[in-house]
Amino acid sequence: MINRRVQSGPVDEHVPGEVVEEPVSRENRVPPAEAVRTAPSATVVTPPTAAAVDQASATAYDPFAARRRNVAKMVQIVWLLFGLIEAVLAIRFILRLLAANPDAPFATFIYNVSDVFLLPFMGLFATPHSGGAALDLNAIVGIVVYMLVAWLIAKIVWLLAGETRSATTTVANSSRTHVVD
Repeated sequence: MINRRVQSGPVDEHVPGEVVEEPVSRENRVPPAEAVRTAPSATVVTPPTAAAVDQASATAYDPFAARRRNVAKMVQIVWLLFGLIEAVLAIRFILRLLAANPDAPFATFIYNVSDVFLLPFMGLFATPHSGGAALDLNAIVGIVVYMLVAWLIAKIVWLLAGETRSATTTVANSSRTHVVD
């Protein structure tokens, strides 16, 4: 059983071994004639002579988290590579649509790089021309197909290498300490 002594009222002196809490008072700006002063009150609590301290700690971790993290990185790499391919094809589509000069170094680079990825789709559709602009339907089909291929490869990687299990392993420790004055 823990015995505590609580005193309320004005604080006259500080007794060693006792905890004294003094409230913080807020003074309102009132003219001196209307101000009323009161003595601060405090609560004095004496600590018990003996106390029991319970301490418990628990550590939780997921043993499958590292594998899921690695597979997620592989899936991100798949999306990055196919995203770059799709970006090149989209730039090619815009350049052809806006009738960019095919002799410009940037346009030549984009056309040369994207030709490799559009090879399976060449001749699939006729390319309508109007002035110098062209609607490259093969590039649009390539963008859609490469997006679907990326999604398929990402799902296959996740299914083959991914860890769908999750578990939480908890390690718990507890101790009890008895403190005596």
